[in-house]
Amino acid sequence: MSQTTRKTDVLVIGSGAAGIATALKAAKDGHSVIVVEKEKYLGGTSAISGGWAWVPGNKQGVAQGDTRREVETYLKAIAPDTYNAESVKTFLDEVPEAMNFLEDEVGIAVQYADKAPDYQMDQPGAKESGRAVTFRAANARMLGEDRLRVQPYLMSYTVFGYMPEIGKDIGTFLKANQKLSAFAYATAKVGRTWAETALFKRSLTRTNGNALMTRMISAARDAGIQMWTSTPALEILTDADGAVTGARVGGDHAGVIEARLGVVLAAGGFSGNAELRKKYFPHDPSGDNHHTPTIGHTGDSFRLAEPFGGHIDASPHQPASWGPVTVFKGLRGQRRLFPHLRAFGLPGLIAVNREGRRFANESLSYHDYGVEMIKDNQGKDKTFGWIVADHTAMHKYGIGWAKPWPFPQKLFTSAGYLHKAATVPELARKIGVPAANLQATLAEFNTAAARGEDPKFHRGSNKFHHFKGDVEHKPNPNLAPIEKGPFYAVKIEMGDLGTYAGLAVNSRSEVLDDHGNGVRGLYAVGTAAVSPFGGGYPGYGANIGPALVFGYKVGRDMAAHAAERSSARAPELEVADAPRR
Repeated sequence: MSQTTRKTDVLVIGSGAAGIATALKAAKDGHSVIVVEKEKYLGGTSAISGGWAWVPGNKQGVAQGDTRREVETYLKAIAPDTYNAESVKTFLDEVPEAMNFLEDEVGIAVQYADKAPDYQMDQPGAKESGRAVTFRAANARMLGEDRLRVQPYLMSYTVFGYMPEIGKDIGTFLKANQKLSAFAYATAKVGRTWAETALFKRSLTRTNGNALMTRMISAARDAGIQMWTSTPALEILTDADGAVTGARVGGDHAGVIEARLGVVLAAGGFSGNAELRKKYFPHDPSGDNHHTPTIGHTGDSFRLAEPFGGHIDASPHQPASWGPVTVFKGLRGQRRLFPHLRAFGLPGLIAVNREGRRFANESLSYHDYGVEMIKDNQGKDKTFGWIVADHTAMHKYGIGWAKPWPFPQKLFTSAGYLHKAATVPELARKIGVPAANLQATLAEFNTAAARGEDPKFHRGSNKFHHFKGDVEHKPNPNLAPIEKGPFYAVKIEMGDLGTYAGLAVNSRSEVLDDHGNGVRGLYAVGTAAVSPFGGGYPGYGANIGPALVFGYKVGRDMAAHAAERSSARAPELEVADAPRR
């Protein structure tokens, strides 16, 4: 049986931010591009993300006086023992050009936030704004017939189907049960979502990561890039000299794709692969102690590169960008995940371990809190904790997926998400923690919280903490006593937003073999490749920022690399073809 063969200049495997950035630059430079995606939708994990990009050196940061030295100082501070100067240099060198391309040449509408504090504001070199950018909400009509091909939102993160934008939008939603103007605002947003869904099968208004990918995929359509879904990459192909020439793919477009300039692995990381987690996630030695909300991160990039000596660089001090999650059942009994990326930095909520004691500052970033959660559970059979709140906080803010008044609490208790009890001892019994310890923890916390203080962990002590809190709450946006029953708890376990350990690459993003040599014509970008930040999580968009920048760089440079390979082979061919005497 003959196998269909297609020819292109560039083959990209994966359709998230890294893959589409690569494709856009290559196409804008006049090269033909095919993007293959194994999932039924385009956009990958980028489409369900917050949609931020950490890109120091962008226009806003430069205008505010941010300097290269300050960025490097900060990155060294958050990964002192694993700082990779070469990777950081390459990243920072390319940010301005990559962002100018996306914003000015491609037309991706960048939104520069007034405030987007770095995650570790106490470290030298940290900035309150100018490094993280987001992207304006998009109207899906720009996608034409591809409107329904973008990966849908993570539904547990929506409010009746609407995904609030990070920033003022979500801040207004949080006040919808407290202010009439906010209620009217939220009602209008949700009502429009319902109307659009009824008319068009999905909301036309796309926000956060969905807005970014809607805009990027629209630009890819305009550039003539072929994007094939339900088309998994099965095998990377090479010529007799070992240079990568394409791939064999399956699914809806089964066959061989010949790629003149090379192949780019942008198929995500490996946090959805239990066998690789066993090897690289210390807290998950059995492969059953981790829950990832990522899309398609099953180690395909590693599997495809392994036959050529491709291997995972585990040098980052944290192998993934952590994010605590709650696992629960949806309305139809399906397994759901809720990533807790902001929820428990609010007043009136704390988190405790299985002993009923606090173990970290709840206003840390989700990644840094995850680091502390893993440490606290080291040597235990499972990694978990509990978010605890009282009636005041539950009524005002809710806890993650469990929305506040006027939402019926039975919706969340019946799903196994929310636990409720009239008293603290009763709640402790329900969640299996020592009642005396939980009572003592709350007593200690409440005394200081009433003054707006947290002597134990210094919660609410910097601008990033406040950004996660309720700025209208006094005296501290992150602190309030937990004292009015009934009391509530939600279980948190360990999840991630993508891996930091990834395929070893050189400064050209070529996959390295076992001898440290670049595999000619094979590249890895995004979470398929090792993170440039050494395991630190600098701020909003620490995965998408490098994905956009390195994707752009590879798309720009592949033709030059291919020309190098051709010129290097030319003398060999001349010698081989020379007449014998």
